[in-house]
Amino acid sequence: MENVNSGGGHQTPSFDTKPIWRTFWVLLGITLVELTLATIHLKTEFPPKYVLNGIYLILTLAKAFYIIAEFMHLRHELKNLIMSLAFPAMLFIWFLIAFLWDGNSFRNLRNDYDRYHVEQSKTKVQKPAEGKEEPAAKRPGTAE
Repeated sequence: MENVNSGGGHQTPSFDTKPIWRTFWVLLGITLVELTLATIHLKTEFPPKYVLNGIYLILTLAKAFYIIAEFMHLRHELKNLIMSLAFPAMLFIWFLIAFLWDGNSFRNLRNDYDRYHVEQSKTKVQKPAEGKEEPAAKRPGTAE
């Protein structure tokens, strides 16, 4: 049998750490930008909160896509495979938005049409006298 390592020495496989460090520095840079924006916003109230939230959303999505591209090795795959994974992910995001929208609509409708909620929102609350606590209001139709 022939020895593949004819030099008699032990060969170790080479491992390139450049992509790992590049990924580390890119993610660290994006995170530092986010932290810097948050610190500036806490001290100066600039930029406005809705602008800052939009920037955070964009930077977070950039980090997510970069992580997916690097750690799931999608950067080097065929475009059709990438699209077959991206389309369900976009549907999932759409489902989250739709469910949150629907839940908010349900909450608003419930508050508008719930007799008890409307009644309670129109009654004025008086402060109890010192040392005396009033019992909590009971919802009509419930057993004690």
